[in-house]
Amino acid sequence: MAPTKEQVAQAVLDAVAANGAIKDTTGFTVAGEAIAQPVILGALNSLKMKEMVDYTTLAHDVLTLTDEGEAMRAEGSYEYRFWAALPAAGDAPMPPAQAAQVLGKMSGLGQAQAMKRKWVTKTADGWVRAAEAVQDATREALAPASGPLAAPSAAVLKELKSRKLTKLTKITSYAVTKGPCFTTEMKEELGEITAELIASGEWETAPLKKYNFAAEGVLPASGYLHPLLKVREEFRQIFFELGFTEMPTNRYVESSFWNFDALFQPQQHPARDAHDTFFLKQPQNADLSVVDPALIERVAHVHSHGAYGSLGYGYDWSKQEAEKLILRTHTTAVSSRMLYELAQQKPFKPTKLFSIDRVFRNETVDATHLAEFSQIEGLVAERGLTLGHLIGIIHDFFKKLGIEKLRFKPAYNPYTEPSMEIFSWHEGLGKYVEIGNSGCFRPEMLRSLGLPEDVSVIAWGLSLERPTMIKYGINNIRDLVGHRVDLNMIRRNALPRFD
Repeated sequence: MAPTKEQVAQAVLDAVAANGAIKDTTGFTVAGEAIAQPVILGALNSLKMKEMVDYTTLAHDVLTLTDEGEAMRAEGSYEYRFWAALPAAGDAPMPPAQAAQVLGKMSGLGQAQAMKRKWVTKTADGWVRAAEAVQDATREALAPASGPLAAPSAAVLKELKSRKLTKLTKITSYAVTKGPCFTTEMKEELGEITAELIASGEWETAPLKKYNFAAEGVLPASGYLHPLLKVREEFRQIFFELGFTEMPTNRYVESSFWNFDALFQPQQHPARDAHDTFFLKQPQNADLSVVDPALIERVAHVHSHGAYGSLGYGYDWSKQEAEKLILRTHTTAVSSRMLYELAQQKPFKPTKLFSIDRVFRNETVDATHLAEFSQIEGLVAERGLTLGHLIGIIHDFFKKLGIEKLRFKPAYNPYTEPSMEIFSWHEGLGKYVEIGNSGCFRPEMLRSLGLPEDVSVIAWGLSLERPTMIKYGINNIRDLVGHRVDLNMIRRNALPRFD
């Protein structure tokens, strides 16, 4: 049985006590058994913590055997084995073909060395011994039985190297000296002061382990990224790869003007009712005096009387209704602000924008709906864009997500025409589920914001939760967000990879 670390440590203390120090732990033994240097290091570190010894590291280049050298040390050199396999002089020689078949590698490598040493001779009929007894000097030079070689003579070393039987190997050993608290008696140290030690007063003299301030402590439980955050980052990188710029989305409370009116959404639309939208109680209204009056006038006119080829809605537009503060129902409210800023830039510059953030709707919570969710929106403003461009970019976008089973359904949106709902196949639910909406922004919206007549804007929006459910195989959105979420699910789910 191999010595324990405690036994090795005791042997080190005894050796230091007997000799004053250990100059080199190479070849250190306990009870006649050689101890590996990593084991010695473990014992030394334990003793050093108690300040019983100190040590320095030594580096050596030692001569060790190759695999071929180890085989020769165990069984003899090729030349010796070749000589030993041959018949004695006067007996029938071993035919060359038989020698090659029986001796294999030794027949080729061993015969040259054996002939050089005049151990064998070759007759017309084959090989026989030329010497009755030989000394296998090569095997003797490869002694000891294990471990590094003793330094052989220069001539022998040259031969061993030329035959690729030896190699230089770097090893580490240690020089050991006495420490401030050196003793040969191994005392068990206590890891903590107990109530019993305090009561008895023994804590004052009890041997206590030193606190290792350099030791790495147990890692505390750390936070984990929620699957929504992981997928959100994947979406952001995809948008960046496609050359999009991220829009600022830190305005959760928005005026009805930017959320609805600027998008040509009528003030009587059902989405603007309390059962669909969260309205603020305090403060109730936004200050629209900070908004460009010309913009408000254009928006009011297109709603009430129409413009840009549209008849409008034919009602008296109410500024009081537009001032109402709400929790934004879509990030398109951010898009309307950004398109207005884009219209102020002269000349017009084609732009690709995206946003990912929270929106709020007074929804009935079920397996696929929440009252609060994340919306992803992308838009492209350029001249000459068509519905074909929109379908193409949506396919390219979702293909990067690994979602290729898409369907489009005509839809109605107040601020896009034409409009399409986007559906994707959900393996878990076994059906197509709606994951987004899309369309070409209407002229009533774009021209009111001040964009040139020949500029088109295509846009699409989707929730962050539904693609996340598809990628992670989650069938109920309440298992992804809310009080029912399993924290172990958050810990074990790795980053998604969209191929």
